[in-house]
Amino acid sequence: MFDMDSHPSRAVQKERLINSTPLEALLALSYAEKRRLGLLDTPHEIFQQPETWLDTIDRVSPPPALMVEFLQGFLCSDSGTSPAVILVGAGTSDYIGRTISRTLSKQWDCSVSAVPSTELLTNLDDHILPGYRYLFVSFSRSGDSSEGVAVLEMARKRYPAQIRHLVITCNQNGAMAKMPGVHPLVLDPRTNDRGLAMTSSFTNMVLAGQLLAFFRKPDHFAPHAKALAAIAQNTMGEMAQAAADLSAKPFTRVCFLGTGPLQAVAEESSLKVLELNAGRIATIAQSPLGLRHGPLSFVDDRTLVVAYLSGEAIRQQYELDLLDELHQKRLGAATLAIAPRITPRLRGLAANHIVLDAPEELSDFCLPVVHVIFGQLLGLFLSVANGITPDSPSAGAISRVVSHVQIHPQ
Repeated sequence: MFDMDSHPSRAVQKERLINSTPLEALLALSYAEKRRLGLLDTPHEIFQQPETWLDTIDRVSPPPALMVEFLQGFLCSDSGTSPAVILVGAGTSDYIGRTISRTLSKQWDCSVSAVPSTELLTNLDDHILPGYRYLFVSFSRSGDSSEGVAVLEMARKRYPAQIRHLVITCNQNGAMAKMPGVHPLVLDPRTNDRGLAMTSSFTNMVLAGQLLAFFRKPDHFAPHAKALAAIAQNTMGEMAQAAADLSAKPFTRVCFLGTGPLQAVAEESSLKVLELNAGRIATIAQSPLGLRHGPLSFVDDRTLVVAYLSGEAIRQQYELDLLDELHQKRLGAATLAIAPRITPRLRGLAANHIVLDAPEELSDFCLPVVHVIFGQLLGLFLSVANGITPDSPSAGAISRVVSHVQIHPQ
């Protein structure tokens, strides 16, 4: 599988591969082998995330002066109308909004909601109330998705005075970044993932949103963001090993669990496994409390349960109660828990666990970019195990950019 003959020191390379993590082993494949297996882009885009986060921190903390002026003008207007923020995106880009909405609401002291662009395209008027000022924050890897572009154009046309627009994108040449009347925040081109699945684009746009939440006090969150990069760097090898080991088992289903912002991470992880495996692995995402209300019937004897655990004590007790119930009812083939810190109860309930060793000051709202890496890696290694090409897994069913949707006049 490995092209040893292309390297002048084959013995040295072989030794490195033997001692490498499963992700590093994929990265070390020859170009020809990566191309054959559909691994040219996705493994590297997962691996590069901690490094690209540092670039995003430099770009957004502090934000450009014009961005600060724009946000300050929206949030502190003397117009007397209440500001409201709508976070716009489709698929993974929608989960970005769901991940950061509560952080933005608390820091900006205004109403913030995540509404998919697929919903706004058909029901925009239902979300715009008279007397309110709105900021649409649109997230898009390419900036060229049909629905995202159409929603921006429709909102600018129908509500030119009521809605202002901020676009966070990974493509400076996308239609959304170039649209008149839009304030773009463009991230490092490396985050414009070439593989089908959004990986580094997701985490970098989440991080950019978190940094913008603290635009009034950038020195507060930037150190936390740098700590997240270090945690991801330190735990990625362990996550890759766990993902590779689990992918070798005969699971047909994966259930992801998370509370609050980590539920959005569960949803994104569910999508990653689903799309990277061309739908061959069934997935579900729920909160631990919500799983009992019907969706628990999804968990059978071929289901892997992945629990993203809260660092907040009371939340984690509810989460561990659910893991205890799964154990007592003998539901699920295996459980993996990922937690900020280890506790005796966690150790007793989840033999398979990954501990992030995150300091107490890194709350649940900080950690989604680290937790989601496991979901990305699990999707990748399940795809490899299933003989699917991760860079283009769907044989045409889905595409990297959804740009073929017909937009009907309204």
